[in-house]
Amino acid sequence: MFGSIIMDRNSSLVIKEFILRGIPHTEDLHFFLILIFFLMYIFTIAGNSMLIIAVQGTHALHKSMYFFLTNLSFLDICLSSVTLPKLLSNFLSWKTIPFNECVCQLYFFHFLASCECFLYTVMAYDRYVAICQPLHYSRLMSWKICISLACGCWTTGSLHSMTHTLLTFLLPYCGPNTIDYFFCDIIPILKLACTDTTINKTVTLANIGAVALLCFIIILTSYVHILAAIMKIKTVNARMKTFSTCASHLTAVMLFYVPCVFIYLRPYSGSSGDSFIAIFYTLLTPLLNPIVYSLRNKDVKVGLKEILRGHLF
Repeated sequence: MFGSIIMDRNSSLVIKEFILRGIPHTEDLHFFLILIFFLMYIFTIAGNSMLIIAVQGTHALHKSMYFFLTNLSFLDICLSSVTLPKLLSNFLSWKTIPFNECVCQLYFFHFLASCECFLYTVMAYDRYVAICQPLHYSRLMSWKICISLACGCWTTGSLHSMTHTLLTFLLPYCGPNTIDYFFCDIIPILKLACTDTTINKTVTLANIGAVALLCFIIILTSYVHILAAIMKIKTVNARMKTFSTCASHLTAVMLFYVPCVFIYLRPYSGSSGDSFIAIFYTLLTPLLNPIVYSLRNKDVKVGLKEILRGHLF
């Protein structure tokens, strides 16, 4: 365990690499889990790539809603690529991760995850404008505004992640070097610091909590107004059709937010059992998003059929 820990010039211990313990209690299931997670990764890449191609290749889908959806699909591909390949290598007994790679993994994970959080919020606002302010939709959600909102999500996500990465890795780490998790994340790494981490944990809880709460309030407010507008529609068919355009987004939000809130907003988070919960928003949500959006959206299904028909014939 401590073979990767060396002495520096000041005779204090410096960690050069970490050991990822992986998913607990899965020692006898490695071959089965490698197969399952590898297939999940392939289907995640294929599903989200097809969704991006369908939107880009279908003129009817060149709308702000689907522009944000392609951003979400790209984020899902990247988010899976940050965690899943390392998890597969962990099952093959390649459990070590260099210090610098751990820093990069933590940064990109929180960068992409926070971008998704902001993007879900922007998508809720887009649905609010489309349903509650239809006459002003083209003005309020012009391409210039859509691109600005998407860039804002990426920029804010990067700054948010950079803050947590600096706060985490400016602390001294002198051993042990085993992370009780399947990827480098804030709380499991803070457990290994050679100093008091109360301030770091408080800042992490407050920061992530404030961001999640603000995004949730905006999403909730948007859908309260959306539901009020839907209830004013006279015909049942029109009411159901309008609500179906929001159901996919609500499903995706629940799949992403609930596990995140459970892991990061508990005072004593970071237990090994959190690995099973983290699988939902790191692996399952990116896999299910293209399925959820394509199955519940008629325009996306038509676009996918046209793309597949064009490639096959």
